[in-house]
Amino acid sequence: MTDVAIERGDRPQTALPGYPTLSEAARVWARIAALSFGGPAGQIAVMHRILVEEKRWLGDGRFLHALNFCMLLPGPEAQQLATYIGWLMHGVRGALVAGLLFIAPGVLAIMALSWVYAAFGDVGIVSGLFLGLKAAVLAIVVQAVVRVGGRALKNPAMQAIAAASFVAIFAFGVPFPAIVLAAALVGWAGARAGHAAFRAGGGHGAVGKTHVEDSATLLGEETTFGGRAAMSGAFRAGVGALVLWLLPVGALMLLAPGSVFADIATFFSKLAVLTFGGAYAVLAWVAQEAVGTYGWLAPGEMLDGLGMAETTPGPLIMVLQFVGFMGAFREAGWAAPLVAGTLGGLLATWVTFAPCFAWIFLGAPWMEKLRKNAALASALSAVTAAVVGVILNLAIWFAVHVVWQEVVRVEAGPLSMELPVPGAVDWAAAALTGLALLAVFRLKLGMATVLGGAALLGVALHLAGLA
Repeated sequence: MTDVAIERGDRPQTALPGYPTLSEAARVWARIAALSFGGPAGQIAVMHRILVEEKRWLGDGRFLHALNFCMLLPGPEAQQLATYIGWLMHGVRGALVAGLLFIAPGVLAIMALSWVYAAFGDVGIVSGLFLGLKAAVLAIVVQAVVRVGGRALKNPAMQAIAAASFVAIFAFGVPFPAIVLAAALVGWAGARAGHAAFRAGGGHGAVGKTHVEDSATLLGEETTFGGRAAMSGAFRAGVGALVLWLLPVGALMLLAPGSVFADIATFFSKLAVLTFGGAYAVLAWVAQEAVGTYGWLAPGEMLDGLGMAETTPGPLIMVLQFVGFMGAFREAGWAAPLVAGTLGGLLATWVTFAPCFAWIFLGAPWMEKLRKNAALASALSAVTAAVVGVILNLAIWFAVHVVWQEVVRVEAGPLSMELPVPGAVDWAAAALTGLALLAVFRLKLGMATVLGGAALLGVALHLAGLA
């Protein structure tokens, strides 16, 4: 590919590469999908490296504006970011290609692993393997808190938002949507009032500064979108996505009320509307409902599912497919439970991702008209700070259920929290978690190495009779 000069002024710039066809873009999206390990931070970094630095299809400004919008939406921000950029480049068809390719490897991988888990999950070696994965996932979640916090909490105002969000969700059980809304309002009001802490509208430096200028890219800063034809096409596609999402949900509620499939359709549809901040931010709610309300999973099994999602390409929210699979596998009452589980997992995936396309098609054209809105940028920065507090809550929730075998709920007025029983430490899990934290923070080992090594250690502890 021809190099693109980034200097401004009178210096000559080399020619931009030709605009990619949809088939050429599809090959790039397939490559991104195959490399999309490591949760949203890793996936966004891969997209930035390939689309911004390597291909020069868009610059930092356009990329981060799209990311800011996707961070505010319910659902997986990395998949929605791919869909948004696909729309920018090739309209509705480009959005479908990018968004569907992004999730395809994860759908296939999680389904295969769900079959293995349902058939062999109680076998000792498999249990030992997932014990190691749980410990590694806990270390990765702690790393996510540190990384996101380091980028988002640049001043005392953002730090206060993160602390308040953590206390609200950990100690008082405030719903995450309420936390997001409050943070967005604080950021918007701070920007409108001219406070210095909100003036920059930063906090989304998820991918770092690369000095790739928008004027030296195919989709430069001055490239305009949202014309009447584009708006109309995106609106029709958004309505179509809403219909494809809600039609099977309504049919199940009418034809099979009270069934596990109706419960899966309605519960995960509710998540699609009310969950913000990506997989890390919503898994505590998913676990609470799937474990406590519906009885589809045990607490440890939720971590097993997250371990699967961490070790396979695609969004971490693909863990919901595992939850839907296990719920239908156990609750459908069919003579062929694996078939029921497969349908339950695919249903959970459908109602999780169909709304994601709707949000992008209905919202992206309008967001293109708001790229210069400083108050909106500040609101998004405050939301990111709030997400840090929620991720910290998730890390503590994971630690409680991985390292301790028993927990107790403490309630006093509005206060409600789960605390570990001091004498119920699982020492094998604690040792594996300590090693995983050492590998992540001290040795700086890659995610695949940490997950694979922890899984092997879990198997070794089982074979030695220590786990």
